[in-house]
Parts: sequence; C-alpha cells; structure tokens
Amino acid sequence: MTAAGRHGPSLSLAELNRALLARQHLLAPASAPEPRTGSAGARTPAVAEVDHLVGLQSQVPTTPYPGLWSRLDGFRTEDLADRFLDRSVTRIALLRGTVHLVTAEDALELPGVLRPLLESGVRVGSAHAKALVGTDLDDVAAAAEDLLGDGPLTSGELGRLLGERWPDVDPQHLAYTARCFLPLVQVTPRGLWGATGPGTTTTWTTADAWFGRPSRGLRDPDERSEALARLVRRYLAAFGPATVMDAQRWSGLTGLRDVVGRLRPELVTFTGPDGKEHLDLPDAPRPGADAVAPLVLVAEFDNLVLGHANRTRVVDDVRRRAITTVNGQVPGTVLVDGYVAATWKVRRSGLRPATTPDAVARLDVTPLGHAFTRAQRAALDERGGELLRFVAPDASAHEVVVAPG
Repeated sequence: MTAAGRHGPSLSLAELNRALLARQHLLAPASAPEPRTGSAGARTPAVAEVDHLVGLQSQVPTTPYPGLWSRLDGFRTEDLADRFLDRSVTRIALLRGTVHLVTAEDALELPGVLRPLLESGVRVGSAHAKALVGTDLDDVAAAAEDLLGDGPLTSGELGRLLGERWPDVDPQHLAYTARCFLPLVQVTPRGLWGATGPGTTTTWTTADAWFGRPSRGLRDPDERSEALARLVRRYLAAFGPATVMDAQRWSGLTGLRDVVGRLRPELVTFTGPDGKEHLDLPDAPRPGADAVAPLVLVAEFDNLVLGHANRTRVVDDVRRRAITTVNGQVPGTVLVDGYVAATWKVRRSGLRPATTPDAVARLDVTPLGHAFTRAQRAALDERGGELLRFVAPDASAHEVVVAPG
C-alpha cells in the first residue's frame, strides 16, 4: 500500500488483484476452510469452497466442476457430484437472477435475501412482465407451490399445469414466475458430471421439500437486515476489498449503502486506484502486489470475472469487451500474472465411444492481444493438460493449441 488517500490507505490495481486472487484461492489451492457458523453442510473441502465463494454461477450445469478444480488441490468430479446426491449442494436461481451452485443453507436463506431482485425480474421491464400484465403473480406462485407439493416437475410440465388456470398466458412465463417467486431447486441427476438422458431436463422442486426443512422467508425487516449484513461480509471475504457498487453488481441488489453503513464499525476502508472508497474485513488477506500469481485457467461464467462493477482488477476494459457477448455468454479465461490474457474452450472429437483410436480432447486457447513467453507457454501446456485430463480422462490424446495472437 502507498500513502493514505481520501478514504484511507491507497491500494493499487495490482494490490486489488492479488487480494482478489488470494480470496478466490487462485494464488494457491485452498486448504479446507473452517465451516461458517451455522453452515452444517460445510463438511468437505468442495462444500466449504462453495460456501466461501457464496456459490458458483451455474446456468451451464458443468461449469462449477472446472471452477472448483481451479481452486482445490486434487479435486475430482465425484467430490462435487456426491455432494449433489447427499443434498449438501444444489442449483437455484439467486445472484443477479442467474442459476448458482450453492450450499443447502444458502438455498434455504438467500432467496429470502434476494427476493426484491428475483421478483423484479418478473414484475418490471422484461418480456415476462409484459406477458403477465393483469396476472396476480402471487396467485401463480401459490398455485405452483401446490402443484410441486405432489412432486418435482419439469419447467414444461409446471408451465402446462399452470396454463390450465391461466390459459391466456404463455406457460413459459408462468413457469418463470414460479422460478423467481419460490425457492425452487433443480433436482438431480441434472448437475451431475456426465449425466445424460432421462431426468437431466430442468426439473424443479421447492427447497423446503428437497432438504426436508423450511426455507427462511425473511419477511421480518430486522431478520432480512441481518441476513443482508451476512451477505455483504461474505462478499468482502471472497471478493474484497470492494466498493458498494461492486457488491451491488455482484448480487444484483440495490440499496446496499445502508447495509454497509450499519457495518462500518467493523470494517476498514481504503482508497482504490480510481479514488473510490473500498471496504474490507480487517483480517482478510491482502498479500501485496509482489505476490506471485501462477497461470490460472478460470472456468466459464466464473464470478471471478463477473463479481465487480469495476472489473479492471482482473480484466482490462478492452479485453472485457472482447469476452462479452450479446447473449451473456462468458468464456473460460486464462490468467497470466493475475490478469485475463486469453480465452479457452475444450473441443472433443471421437469421444463417443471413448475407446475409439481418434478420441481427442483439445484445449483451444485464443490470446487477447497477449504473446505468451516460453515460460508462460510451458505453464499453459502443463496446466491445460491437467484440465483436459480432468474433463476428458477417457480421451486417448490431449492437446493444447494456441491460436495465432
């Protein structure tokens, strides 16, 4: 840290970068974190990491697997798949209204915390809102809860059954209302590594039914205020130091300045490279700009590159625009010295059946204006090969291919 600024000691961009990587366990693999108070599911390193990260974005069911592989030494696909099966984790629409892999505890609490965000996605300014004008959305949610009381339903089944009561509304809008107004989890086998065939269509049930215990509605203002404070603390632990706008961008919520105001006595403040106030937990790791950052393969849709309003601590604005698509797809990225330098994608050929002689898994790397040095290319080949053996152990060959820069 350099001299004090307006809001406290000044932090450089590099210092913010290293702090983020340390908290995301990307400077070194995570050791098993201590279970969070009240987090009974944090009994394995995988579940503890999901808890620490406040979930991993997971609209593509497989992306949390390489996301955890990049952070946990020796992580295997079954380390997460088994936790789906014993219901320590699940997939549910939460932060920013997108599906996340979270612990059972978060699936039971965070929908209540994020209710204004989730409901606004149906009530305001969307195609769903326009289609549902004049429809009592609370009635739709209540009807959906009754239907799901008889067992899990696919999105199509739920929408069709709701459509019998609201025939003038497209069933997809009715099913989407249920997804946002109720704490609905996606049931297995969807989410299991390698799962195909029957049962892998998106199928919903309530968190209460799936976990056999009631979710926290957080209708009481004081209870919700306490839950919001817990959420901000956890965000700072995994993504800080950060601004209020960063926390709002990550969560999708507004109005967090008041929450931060109540937390101020327990926080420390810094002046960021943009001159803005950055808040943090006093004892959170801030290893300094000189900390060595290894080459990292970051998973698709990883919150590392999505968790701040100002993302320059990990990806500059030019590269951010290069990896941002109109339909919200976020590719896997390669971090070199802590910053996004390239994208990656696994391509497979001849893997069905896996024993064919030409079964090849290839990691295609596309530089974003970055020329890999010889040492960086060696690290990419090594780490890329490890990723390919993780996602495609049945391939007879694994190749790392870097496109012309």
